[in-house]
Amino acid sequence: MAMKKMTIIASKGSLDMAYPPLILATTAAAMDMDVTIFFTFYGLDIIKKGNADNLKVSPLGNPAMPMPVPIPTLVSSLPGMEAMATAMMKSMFKKHGVATIGQLLDMAKESGVKLIACQMTMDVMGVKQSDIIDGVEFGGAAAWMDVAADSQINLFI
Repeated sequence: MAMKKMTIIASKGSLDMAYPPLILATTAAAMDMDVTIFFTFYGLDIIKKGNADNLKVSPLGNPAMPMPVPIPTLVSSLPGMEAMATAMMKSMFKKHGVATIGQLLDMAKESGVKLIACQMTMDVMGVKQSDIIDGVEFGGAAAWMDVAADSQINLFI
């Protein structure tokens, strides 16, 4: 039987949005699936050098974010609230033994997950290949489409 394939498009680069594609990819790889993640638009922030463990989460416009007390939109826009929300989320993950984004990227590469940075987005946003972590390939939409056409699972996160 042929190996199952999965592709994921990672288009968001905040801390809370970096976890789903990496957790799903590493889990699928552990289940012997052939996995590709295509990083585009703000998802490129996940794979920029020095960014993995410095991603932020904003409480602004994020009503599902668990906070000790509900925070009105006006308060969540105040200086320091993003840092507080980020520290709180990182603390919750650490308390529960969840790997960091940097650790998940390392696990993904070690388990054979193919990481592709969208070259068109890089060009538009002025991101150079040297700004991206090692182990990432570069390609356009056709690179993702080529893999996605033969995949049983295609996710957009």
